[in-house]
Amino acid sequence: MALTGRAALLAALGSIPVGILEPGWTGILAVNGPLALACACDYALAAPVRRLLLARSGDTTVRLGDTANVTLTVTNPTRRPLRAQLRDAWPPSAWQSGTETEASRHLLTVPPGERRRVTTRLRPTRRGDRQADRVTIRSYGPLGLFTRQSAHKVPWTVRVLPPFTSRKHLPSKLARLRELDGRTSALTRGEGTEFDSLREYVPGDDTRSIDWRATARQSSVAVRTWRPERDRHILLVLDTGRTSAGRVGDAPRLDASMDAALLLAALASRAGDRVALLAYDRRVRALVQGRTAGDVLPSLVNAMATLEPELVETDARALTATALRTAPRRSLIVLLTTLDAAPVEQGLLPVLPQLTQRHTVLVASVADPEIARMAGARGNAEAVYEAAAAARAQDERRRTAEQLRRHGVTVVDATPEELAPALADAYLALKAAGRL
Repeated sequence: MALTGRAALLAALGSIPVGILEPGWTGILAVNGPLALACACDYALAAPVRRLLLARSGDTTVRLGDTANVTLTVTNPTRRPLRAQLRDAWPPSAWQSGTETEASRHLLTVPPGERRRVTTRLRPTRRGDRQADRVTIRSYGPLGLFTRQSAHKVPWTVRVLPPFTSRKHLPSKLARLRELDGRTSALTRGEGTEFDSLREYVPGDDTRSIDWRATARQSSVAVRTWRPERDRHILLVLDTGRTSAGRVGDAPRLDASMDAALLLAALASRAGDRVALLAYDRRVRALVQGRTAGDVLPSLVNAMATLEPELVETDARALTATALRTAPRRSLIVLLTTLDAAPVEQGLLPVLPQLTQRHTVLVASVADPEIARMAGARGNAEAVYEAAAAARAQDERRRTAEQLRRHGVTVVDATPEELAPALADAYLALKAAGRL
């Protein structure tokens, strides 16, 4: 029970303060009869809040940047009408800055024996699971002099998924895939390793693709066409160690790596390849394998939702052993990690031959566009020093990438905006060359 501001003002004008009505509530007790009677009646007519029934429904998943609607149903089983202010509390990261007060508070009126719904609109600012906190209801009497207040636990979880901003590149990559697959153009030798069909020779075709037996059975020269092999195995390995926590722009490197992995997974599953995911630093953080083409992308998105960078050094030897166990057959292993010299030279290079002797390996890394900007800066002494430091950092990354290439590794080094399409292009190039 609490005295409202209106009752306190009336009491202050014609009464004396006497202390505390309830723990945590300081009020004024009216000594004149009419005001005391009005307050007592108002309190008696306010609907009790502890007997209210609350239930949730609505969205359980939402992409980062989108809006989730969570509906709260309030049932009033009492004989008094409920006039209330309701606060639906969620963690701060469930809202955009400055919108929590407006989005979480609702006014509602529920007649006796009826129910009403209010909808809370969440717009999360971070990936992961967001769990509802308490629902606080303040019930007012008809005069607004006294209130009853209580908090209810109404559990609900909304999983915030990666935004997958690179999906805008998927149509163009699928068009390129259809070309490789022979749906929009005839393929020639070297653009695949799996025999597709025979067609008539046209000037410019590679003579090595002529099928002499088929030619002998007909009056024209026949050539073989080829298409990329299907049912290849692709293992996406996300390095979730400390280097993935470095921020590039407004997000950690891990987020850019996940976005690139999602585009590649969507493309590869359309190509008929099998895609698996391993997230690792010193232990397995996520593992997705054995999914069908239609289920692989939702499974990857759901597994990535709760991934966060771990501030530990990645154990490259254990990561390699886990990857080999996860991919027992020959596969394309796509390792999304750093190109910093120390982690690669001390961690990855010593164990890289274990991967390359059995699998095709592709290393993708997020480059910082600020380094390129600094490298071109001039005009004063500070800018020149920044340019020198940036040029040195770029040279180190190039040397590291060259060391990996000497081991037969394909390297993709691009900024967050360019990483996803560049990785997809590298996959298509490997597929066209018959290296998968």
